[in-house]
Amino acid sequence: MDNHEKTRREKHFDLLTQSVRDVNQFLHHQLPASEIERIEIANPNGLHSIAAGMDQDVVIDILGHAGYFIAGMNKQAHVTVHGNVGWSVAENIMSGTVRVKGHASESAGASGQGGLVIIEGDASSRCGISMKGCDLVVGGSVGHFSAFMAQAGTLVVCGDAGPNLGDSLYEATIYVRGKIDSLGADAQEEEMQAADIAKVEQLMAAADMEGDASGFKRIASARSLYHWNSEDPQEY
Repeated sequence: MDNHEKTRREKHFDLLTQSVRDVNQFLHHQLPASEIERIEIANPNGLHSIAAGMDQDVVIDILGHAGYFIAGMNKQAHVTVHGNVGWSVAENIMSGTVRVKGHASESAGASGQGGLVIIEGDASSRCGISMKGCDLVVGGSVGHFSAFMAQAGTLVVCGDAGPNLGDSLYEATIYVRGKIDSLGADAQEEEMQAADIAKVEQLMAAADMEGDASGFKRIASARSLYHWNSEDPQEY
């Protein structure tokens, strides 16, 4: 590819001189009619909602630390943040991938319905809250109430998990390689099967991470909260 062809297929933004609104307007309206395959966004400097609402098969590199709701509602796009992010990265992701090269604050991948979210560092509390079908791989540890009310999908944690992991879990599955502080209501540890090892290997490979999949623990729902039992003395 010559330099002219490369220039035609790439687009560069600088948030020191352009606004997030400018960037997102281009991504939503001009990008679909263009031949652009890759976008660089420089100097995010903690700004919020960058590359939110994407619905285009394009590579987006955010070159630095970013704020809240980065790549929220993502469809098709492959977004990489070369730094840390604030709350709710990849919130309600539908498809594509969102990768954070650093750490993530609360609620990473919240309500995600599809696609793959990768946090190379640690994720804070409520990672994967209310997941509805996405896959989420965390290279480090996760905070309290991660996968709270997760309904479908898979959370892979290569480090440790904080208190109340998988509280009120539905049909999502959690795999943890490190220590688990405590399990939440209706979450239980189950024996790893061959299919579980294969699933973890597949997601680790997709996330470009290494590790022995057989060393993980499987956490799933005990399903005791699926139906109200008026004779059960426990608190709901």
